Amino acid sequence: MKKKSRTAATNLSLFLIALPGIIYLLINNYAPMLGIFLAFKNYSLMKGPFKSDWCGFDNFEFLFKTKDAWIMTRNTLLYNTVFIIIGTVAAIFVAILMCELGEKKRVKFYQAIMLLPNLLSWVVIGFIAYAFLNADTGFINNTFLRWLGLDPVAWYSTPGAWPIILVIVNLWKNVGYQSIIFMAAISGIDKSLFEAAAIDGASKLRQIRSITLPLLKPTIITLTLMSVGRIFYSDFGLFYQVPQNSGAIFATTQTIDTYVYRGLMELNNVGMSAAAGLYQSIVGFVLVLIANQIVRKLDADNALF
Repeated sequence: MKKKSRTAATNLSLFLIALPGIIYLLINNYAPMLGIFLAFKNYSLMKGPFKSDWCGFDNFEFLFKTKDAWIMTRNTLLYNTVFIIIGTVAAIFVAILMCELGEKKRVKFYQAIMLLPNLLSWVVIGFIAYAFLNADTGFINNTFLRWLGLDPVAWYSTPGAWPIILVIVNLWKNVGYQSIIFMAAISGIDKSLFEAAAIDGASKLRQIRSITLPLLKPTIITLTLMSVGRIFYSDFGLFYQVPQNSGAIFATTQTIDTYVYRGLMELNNVGMSAAAGLYQSIVGFVLVLIANQIVRKLDADNALF
């Protein structure tokens, strides 16, 4: 009897610890799913969500007939693919460097510096980027380009420059945070493996190639699969705040999330925005299943399910 009561008390304590996270998931992830039906309605503010007329797949048809559907899909997929590849490589590189520093105080110092950008909001980062990219007073135009004898560039009217700018800004903000997970994985590797490799004459690069990277493989696969699950979701702050909502560069900065926001706030088209959001969720779900199936065929032990 005492054992059962002790188990019940433990389970209750664990449930109370998990309760804030459960409430968060219910409010932010599950409750909005009740609004899926808006994607199939011709929404009217006067009639409300439940009395608005059903329109079938008209919202989807209108969405895919516009050039915006291709632009936002292409940008979302390509940007996130680049973020996953470059972000993972950079995070592993930084994690290995941090683990090789040795002294704990030095590691903590550099780790704090790397984490600082992740603590800044996208609004602040948007203004920092503006300070660099402003056509008249920006640091790049008035320093680097002037030294090189080049004419100033109107960055917020130059679509071709933004794929590089957005990749650099995203990497600067997130690489420090992403590297923490890989640092934890590296710290869990048995140190005797490195000692044995050093005795056998293996250099640091050989140890990294033959020990560190192979043992990081499960972590890399898991994080990549989780990232693939979000490949159809873009970081709204990055694609809205950093480009300063400039219409001249929508061709290279428009993603599904910014399209949904503009559809709601500027066009007031609730039905088409809901259709775009549902399209985003379904494709993201399918991509997770496909990616997991590929991993299952290549290495079943590292598949998520």
